[in-house]
Amino acid sequence: NNVMVVIKLAVVLLFIFTAVRFIKPANWSPLLPFGFKGVFGAASSVFFAFIGFDAISSSVEETLEPSKTLPRSMLLSLGICTILYVAVSAIMTGVVPFETFAKYIDHPISAVLIYSGQNWMAGIIDLGAILGMTTVMLVCLYGQTRISFSMSRDGLLPHVFSDISDKTGAPLNSTVLFGSIAAIMGGFIPLADLAELVNIGTLTAFTLVSFSILRLRKTQPDLRRPFKTPWVPFVPIMSIICCVFLLIN
Repeated sequence: NNVMVVIKLAVVLLFIFTAVRFIKPANWSPLLPFGFKGVFGAASSVFFAFIGFDAISSSVEETLEPSKTLPRSMLLSLGICTILYVAVSAIMTGVVPFETFAKYIDHPISAVLIYSGQNWMAGIIDLGAILGMTTVMLVCLYGQTRISFSMSRDGLLPHVFSDISDKTGAPLNSTVLFGSIAAIMGGFIPLADLAELVNIGTLTAFTLVSFSILRLRKTQPDLRRPFKTPWVPFVPIMSIICCVFLLIN
């Protein structure tokens, strides 16, 4: 996973440095061709791009000093990725008129390089995209197996989900089951429908987690909290509002 992440980050940076010189500022006008309705619609559609950072929290039992390292790792990785997302999006729409992307819906980033005559780079970008999706799937499945492990240990799922492999020390049954489910869904459900399902499920989960913070602060104020959400109730309430708003869009 570490090797693939390094390669895909190198590919993203290579794209930025290769394509930035072909930007035509006129392509950024109008800046919001579909208004804020388009912005919010797009935000709710690409929300899945920010899924995975929360999976870090599921590794709490396998982390040294989780109360310090987990918040730092989540905020750092989230910040770095957001900067890269914005940079890539700005370059893409600066090189190619936004209407043109309708033709290249399946491979928009490599299409930017083909459009600007950098065909040699397009194949490298496609390879980076495959690696990028693979690392995301690995992290999400890792998080899912740890969540089902904890739920099983607490009696919320059958005990089979908390069985640990003697060879790897990992929850093998959960890995096989959820890996198989993900493979079947990926093979038979269209990507656009999968993206909507993932967005809706994650936004709903985030809403419930935010509500749980409010609830636990009231019902269990003395509970030991190695990491404590700041500015309660403001942060959870704003999280609920933002998640529900994206769900509506």
